[in-house]
Amino acid sequence: MRHYTTDSPEASARILALALLADGAIDLSELRTLQSHDIAKRVGLDDFHFDKVIQEFCEDVFSVAESTKSGHLELSPEAIEQLLGDIHDPLLQEKVLRSMLDIVNADGRLAGSEAIIVSKAMQRWDLDLLRTAHTPIPQVRRVARL
Repeated sequence: MRHYTTDSPEASARILALALLADGAIDLSELRTLQSHDIAKRVGLDDFHFDKVIQEFCEDVFSVAESTKSGHLELSPEAIEQLLGDIHDPLLQEKVLRSMLDIVNADGRLAGSEAIIVSKAMQRWDLDLLRTAHTPIPQVRRVARL
């Protein structure tokens, strides 16, 4: 897999691409969440560059992932650890985890593969789910939820 600079917007976006694809596909609710929560801007990218990182991530996955019996592509635990290891800054870790939570909760269902990715990020970064979910994200307009 290609490597991005530690704590860079691209390294953050690549982890979000992992969250987007964790359940096997990017669905419309996730795309809407990307837009409504300004997730690309949250990690410091415009939409064009965010999309480019997602495309590059998909290319990397096709080149290094292993195919399961069901035909899904699966990254090794080491590859996932490498991706998560590219984010060292504690505030950025919280921001990325919060964005991951927004993505995986977009469709109202948490797939097992999504839960595993979120759990691995929390463990690697030593983050608490409750605290992260309630940490305000600077410079992001909040959308009222009912």
